[in-house]
Formats: sequence, C-alpha cells, structure tokens
Amino acid sequence: MAALAWVAGVFVFPAGARAADESADAAADLPALWKSHKRAVQDSWLAGTDSAGASTVATTPDWGAKKSYLIPALEIIGFAVLLNQYDRHHFPCCDYNSNIHTIRDNLRGPWVVDSDGFTVNQIGHPYQGSMYHGFARSSGLSFGESLGYTFAGSAFWEIAGERTPPSKNDQVMTGIGGSFLGEPLFRIANLILENSDGPPRFWRELAAAAISPPTGFNRLAFGDRFSGIFDSHKPAYYSRFQIGASSTTQDTQGASSSTKRNEALADFAIDYGLPGKPGYDYTRAFDYFNFQVIASSANGVESVNSRGLLFGKSYEAGPNYRGVFGLYGSYDYLAPQYFRVSSTALSLGTTAQWDMSRDVKMQGTATLGLGYTAVGTVSDATNLNDNHYGVSPQGLLALRFIFKDRAALELNAREYFVSRLGAGANQGNDNIVRGDATLTIQVHKKHAVAIKYLLTHRDQSQLGAINNPSQTRGTFGIFYTLLGQDKFGAVNWRD
Repeated sequence: MAALAWVAGVFVFPAGARAADESADAAADLPALWKSHKRAVQDSWLAGTDSAGASTVATTPDWGAKKSYLIPALEIIGFAVLLNQYDRHHFPCCDYNSNIHTIRDNLRGPWVVDSDGFTVNQIGHPYQGSMYHGFARSSGLSFGESLGYTFAGSAFWEIAGERTPPSKNDQVMTGIGGSFLGEPLFRIANLILENSDGPPRFWRELAAAAISPPTGFNRLAFGDRFSGIFDSHKPAYYSRFQIGASSTTQDTQGASSSTKRNEALADFAIDYGLPGKPGYDYTRAFDYFNFQVIASSANGVESVNSRGLLFGKSYEAGPNYRGVFGLYGSYDYLAPQYFRVSSTALSLGTTAQWDMSRDVKMQGTATLGLGYTAVGTVSDATNLNDNHYGVSPQGLLALRFIFKDRAALELNAREYFVSRLGAGANQGNDNIVRGDATLTIQVHKKHAVAIKYLLTHRDQSQLGAINNPSQTRGTFGIFYTLLGQDKFGAVNWRD
C-alpha cells in the first residue's frame, strides 16, 4: 500500500506528491537515503513549473558537461544480466543458461547465422540495442561513441548472455540496427524535454522516459549530472499521429495463415531536420532523420522505419530548391500479416524541398544502398521456418506534396532484393516491394482526416522448390490525424 500511495502521488497526481510521501512514510520505514533522493528528484521535476505549468527554471546544466564512459558500460552489463535472468525463468530450457564454460566456448567458436524466432531477432534485438545506445547517449556521449557501446554490448550478449553460438545476424541487428533505432528515440525524447512551451515539466519528463527509457532512468537516477537537455538546434520538423481502421483489398496469402481482414491502426511519424531552414547545419549524425511506427490490432507492430543522415552536406539549386545529401543509416521492420521483413542498411541519398509554385511544395527523399535483410513467412505450422537472411540491395523514394499547407499527398515506395549472399542454410532470393499513398486534409488547425492505400508484395525464389508462390496484401483505410503543428512541414527559407 505504501508503494501504491507513492505511485499515485507522483504519477497520477503530481501536485500531491508530498502528500503521498507522507502516507508512504507512515506506512513503511524506507531507508533514509532513498527517501532523501526521492524527494530531491520530485522537487526537481515539480519545482520547474508554476501553477500555470510555465517553466520557472532559469538555467539547466549543459548536456554532456559531465559525461561518463564508465556509467553506461556498467548499465549495459547490468541490463544484460537482468535480461538474462528474466529469460532463464520465462523461456524453455536452456538457451539462456550461460556459464563460464559456454562463454569460453563462444569466445573460441565460430559466429553463425541463427534461425531463432523472427520477432525476437528482428525487433526484440534492435530494441535491446536501442537501450544500450540510450544508456550511452543519455550519459553525454556522442552518436559515434554510443554506436561503439551498442556494438560492444551486443557482442557481450551474444557471447555471455546466451549459451548458443554467437549470431552474426543478431550482431548486425542489435549492434548497428539498435543505434539506428535508438538515436531517433533519444532525439524525440529530448525534443519533448526541450519544449518548455508544452505541457508541464513533469509530464514532459514522463513522456521522454516512455519514449527513451534509458534517458528517463539516467535523469532520475543521477539527478543534476545528466539533467542537461540535448540541444536540437531547433530543427524544422513535421510530425503527425493517426488513428483509424483499414480493410484488406488485395489478398494473396501464399503459405501464410491466420490473417485478419480488418484491423485498427495507430500510426506516428516525424521528419526531423527538414532542409531549408536558415542556420541549421548537418554536422552531427541524425541531424536529419525520419521515424515511423505503426501499431495494429491484428499483429501488434505492423512496421517500424527509421533512417537518418550519418554524414552529409546541405546544398541549394536556385531560389526554389534546398536539400541535403550524404550517407544514411536505416533500420526497417515490416509485418503485413502474411510475411515479415527486417533490414539494417547503409545508403547514399538526398532529402530536399522544391517550391514548385507559391502554393505547392514538394518534399522528398531518395536513397539507394546495401543492407543485411531477413524475410520470413507467417504461418501456424510449427515446422515452418523459412527465414531467409541475405545481403540486400535496396532503394527508397518518399515524396510529400503540400498544397497551401491545407492538404498533403504522400507517396512512398521501397524495395528490398534479398540475395543468396550471406543467406546461411536457406539459399534463395526474395524481392519485396512496398508502396503507399496517403491524402491528408486539414479540418481545423491541428486536426485532419486522411485516407491511405498500402500495398506490400513478395516474390520468392528458393532453390529446388517446385512452387515459389507470391504473397500480396493491399489495404485501404481512413484515419483521424493530429498534426504536430498547424501546417504540413513546408520550410520557408525566404523569411
């Protein structure tokens, strides 16, 4: 009951946090040190706002002024140990029963391409890597340093966290894909913290912790040391949240089963660092990025897409065109019910805005690159494991046409060719194409409605197979849309 009283006071009724503390102290004898630290953290979260929710804090420490190389290393090891203990008790024997002997064997043995469950390998491991990345970033380290910590943390898990031979595909997805996923989460969390004109500080802290748990943990556990907010340099951005429903229009299941024709969807997307804003430079990794996640009532996570500019340079062509070009890093996960695709890649490309006329703007990204990709069929058959890993040439074209900042038409197309190179035991090719078209019309200020058509197609070609069926799923949906601002993200560099 003491714990419940404190949680209610802090997380539900922040203004009554101290009243909840008094109730909790009366009900239980907590250690004095913890009580002191708890009150200090509450005071720092609550004292930063007045009765109207406006910020009353004059200054905050500079982000990274007291960075640490030791703290994130210990946090990553501790997180891996706790995860290993959880897995030992919640999964069948005995993949996680690692010991000194299995660690020694993994250090000496070869790295392999494993065929574990697709969801664990392709979204669980990248999210695990994003936690490693977040611990390092929120300790004040740069993107490059955090990428190194993530890669090392992944290797530590592969060697010591599991007794099975270390996996090359997991190392790519966790050690690299984890950073490509973790950096947008870190940036979005800090963008929320930076917005002093938004909700009261307590709720911004809570939202940031939900998006990037390591950021919230370090700010809570270490107080002033990591309380500085990462400076975004005030990027131009476009964000929107959609909620609605869709229904299947094309249906070729192939070997798949147990699909649902209708589904409810929630979709969040942000374009951060749109080119053209005067004074905004692309000197840091992910100063431009695009992030999108779609949740589905049919299968949980329908897709996660993250791509960011690792190295780049801005450019312009005449008075009506501004852009940035360079090397992009991306992590993609697609699950259109019938099959699943996941890829970590490096690509060359460009992001730009073209003022086609006074009332029509076009924003877009085009990339072409090479990645390591996995694809597999979703089926109820317990003996079906056709997961195919391979090196994959891939391309992307994403366009958004903005009409008087009253409506927007988005057209996106991406393709992955999963080759036999690096394919492990399952030799063959897969070609996946995904495209969508979305029309969003503003109703009032930040409120809009949207209609969307989405098509995902897979062609399989497995060696020795008599029949290589295709799989296609098309859907049409309607959505309520909440815009992050009153406009659709067009950048005006003339004012």
